[in-house]
Amino acid sequence: MATGAGWAPPRSVERHGAPRAGGGARSKSVAPGPRRPSPFPARSRPAPDNAGSADSCRVRVAVRLRPKNSEDLAHGADFDNCVELQPESKRLKLKKNNWNCESYKFDEVFSENASQKRVYEVVAKPVVESVLEGYNGTVMAYGQTGTGKTYTVGRLGKDDPSERGIMVRALEHILSSMSFETDCIAISYLQLYLESVQDLLAPEKTNIPIVEDAKTGEVSLPGAAIVEIKDLEHAFQLLQIGEANRYAANTKMNTESSRSHAILIIHLQRSSRIKGENCRSLSNDTLDIFPDDLPLVLKSKLLIVDLAGSERIDKSGSEGHMIEEAKFINLSLSSLGKCINALAENSPHIPIRDSKLTRILRDSFGGTARTSLVVTIGPSSRHYSETSSTIMFGQRAMKVVNTIKLKEEVDYEILYKKMEREVDQLTSEMERQQKVIKSEKTQLDKKLKESEKAFHDLRLTSNMQIENLEKEKCHLESAVKNLMQTLEEEKGRRNLLSEQIIELEKLLNENKQQQLENISKTKILADTSKEHEKEMGELLKLLEEERSCSSSMKNRMSVLQQQLCDAQSSAQLQESMAREFEKKLTKVTEEFTSQLQSLRKIISELISEKEVIYEELKSTQEKAQQEMRHRQGLEDQILRMKQSASDNCAEESKASCGMVRSGSGLGNAAFVSKSGKLREAVSGQRGTISKIFEEVGLPNVLSLLKSEDQDVQIHAVKVVANLAAEDINQERIVEEGGLDALLSLLETSENTTIHRVTAGAVANLAMNGSNQGVIMNKGGARLLANVASKTDDPQTLRMVAGAIANLCGNEKLHLMLKQDGGIKALLGMFRSGHTDVIAQIARGIANFAKCESRVISQGHRKGRSLLIDDGVLTWMVANSTRFSASTRRHIELAFCHLAQNEDNTCDIIASGGIKELLRISRESPREDTRNLAKKALDSNPAFLREVQ
Repeated sequence: MATGAGWAPPRSVERHGAPRAGGGARSKSVAPGPRRPSPFPARSRPAPDNAGSADSCRVRVAVRLRPKNSEDLAHGADFDNCVELQPESKRLKLKKNNWNCESYKFDEVFSENASQKRVYEVVAKPVVESVLEGYNGTVMAYGQTGTGKTYTVGRLGKDDPSERGIMVRALEHILSSMSFETDCIAISYLQLYLESVQDLLAPEKTNIPIVEDAKTGEVSLPGAAIVEIKDLEHAFQLLQIGEANRYAANTKMNTESSRSHAILIIHLQRSSRIKGENCRSLSNDTLDIFPDDLPLVLKSKLLIVDLAGSERIDKSGSEGHMIEEAKFINLSLSSLGKCINALAENSPHIPIRDSKLTRILRDSFGGTARTSLVVTIGPSSRHYSETSSTIMFGQRAMKVVNTIKLKEEVDYEILYKKMEREVDQLTSEMERQQKVIKSEKTQLDKKLKESEKAFHDLRLTSNMQIENLEKEKCHLESAVKNLMQTLEEEKGRRNLLSEQIIELEKLLNENKQQQLENISKTKILADTSKEHEKEMGELLKLLEEERSCSSSMKNRMSVLQQQLCDAQSSAQLQESMAREFEKKLTKVTEEFTSQLQSLRKIISELISEKEVIYEELKSTQEKAQQEMRHRQGLEDQILRMKQSASDNCAEESKASCGMVRSGSGLGNAAFVSKSGKLREAVSGQRGTISKIFEEVGLPNVLSLLKSEDQDVQIHAVKVVANLAAEDINQERIVEEGGLDALLSLLETSENTTIHRVTAGAVANLAMNGSNQGVIMNKGGARLLANVASKTDDPQTLRMVAGAIANLCGNEKLHLMLKQDGGIKALLGMFRSGHTDVIAQIARGIANFAKCESRVISQGHRKGRSLLIDDGVLTWMVANSTRFSASTRRHIELAFCHLAQNEDNTCDIIASGGIKELLRISRESPREDTRNLAKKALDSNPAFLREVQ
């Protein structure tokens, strides 16, 4: 569900339809309030004339004559018809007597034989088709009570399609003409009761305020439920809920007299589009933001109003609270008549604020809506004055002219989606470019790292080679030094040997001289000379070896010197290569740095461009987010209203003794029976009881409850039980001491029949909220529990269970009900196995669980459910699928409400309730119950863990 605030347009484009000439006299229309200037130009086009008349903007009025009813036939001899129809000329003659009559012309005249289809096609179809084109419209029924307004407008006709009224046919027409892919339809159903606007789809919403926009003059009802519909079956369900919640009563003029004005508001939203050539008139700024076709949406509203009938107290027989209702009905109708008179007479002041009805219908008369009015009259002369007043109302309404206007609004949702797609495309393109830039940067970084690594490796290798060459050079230098030392040593030895040879030669010369001198020593000298020669040969040989070794050492040294030169040249070459590579690396690094700076510049430009785009869409996104949050809140309200509606529809069958359960914890809306046979039977029975009551008197009937004759007591209790079925008698019975007498019978009597009928009477009294606290304070729950424990009679147990079930619907009495044993007694009656008893048990548990859930959700109480201590949860898990569909619905509803309380989580898991909750969310025949079970599962983390 959503609230009325969600339909307020943020910005609109208006188109005015020019009224056409012809028809009745034209009055000055009410000037619309000041309009907020629109940023888009207004475009005009004439309104379509679907009715084929030239005065399409004038309020069109048709008159419908009701057939004679039983009361008219009964008085037919005394009163003739005062109305004569002339459908061919669209005229009506009103006869005051045989010689005085007046003729009136209307846009259409329907005889008593006119079909519902013809009435719709003539009165409502042109307005509906105009609404489909984007104009506001109103269809309204006005007339005396009992002349067929509700039949003409609000008849559902689900069983007989030919009986369908304007509401159903208009919805059917609109649904068949829409495309649900682009269009949307939603309804609100309200009633004006005692000058208080109440929601028929959400009965707890009362005294809804009426808000008028000071700039646009539009009237809205914030807080009223707006339900989106998709098919006719859904619309039927909502209309049935609204009909059940509407106040009605039985009067002398009408057995089902409406006591409130019913207003069905159909909100329609259809897509439209201004083509490119029409965008030329828009401002340049707007064209810069929205270069393509501008998406528009048509929003229109259709009001179908079933006014409560005007009545006279002396004729309707209203009394008590009904007199107050009739006073407010007549006051609101009188205010409407004053506004019509002022408009018809071109009065400078229109008393719109005298009534909430005229404020709601401000746009219908003298405003911007296309309006059709059907006035209903009766044929009998007994009601001549009322018929004349109704006809004059229609004649004055024909003089009112409306200036219809077409409103087109920019479809911000489609526009937002389009801009969002463009932003996504730009974002994806920017991300793609960023990825390309990132990949290129990654590749350059990789190449740079590889180059740095190669340069580092080359530097390490060069350093290692240089170190090795230096070590080898040092080693060669040390080897050269050693060789030089060895060569020096050899030179020293050779010099020493040369000196020895010289000395030996000297010695030899000396020896030769001595040989000459000493011939005797020749032989010795010869031997010595040989030895010296031998030693000299060895020395020469050794000298040759030393020379060869020295030459080899020189050769090796030259080789080592050559290797050292080669290593030094290689090291110089590697150093030059490293310098060249370092230069190339520096150049690559500079190129990469310049590319990186250009890429960063491109990225900054893209980011600034993105910021500009986001800045342009900021206001649109904020509005869209607010609307999404608002829609989410509205969806939550829709779920709660569906739950409330399903609870109101889940009523049990009525008791055979005439007890009508009009109030319980599942809904306190007024109930009006639609079954003819049941109404006649109940009416006859109540007529008999009322006759006894009038003849004997309530105190005398109550005194018979103390009679010693059991038969007398039984009959007296039956009379009291039937009287207690009437709301008007319940408080009087309690005030006269009837409740005390009934509770005394429950406590003292041992007769099963007395127990059964007395329990039924207490159940009827327990339907009144003020009586429930009195029953509990006087120990009524304890006495009922005592009777339940002593008897096995199914009918008695059914009455006792029904009484306790009604008490369960009052959350203020729950703790006292539990302390007095009411819950244990209710669960203990399951032993009977009787279907009706079990149905009442399930209803009572559902009442208790729902009221307790509401109190806990409002924060008035915390903790585990009072039902769990008495074993109700285990019983529901074990028996949830064993009974009839209606009983199962009550058990499933109670189970879902218990699951809403987080303090019950452990008990539900321990009892195996998770499987049952899953079954309800998937298999329950009611959608609202399935949604409630899904909500309990999704909102509780412990449940989700158990499910997983």
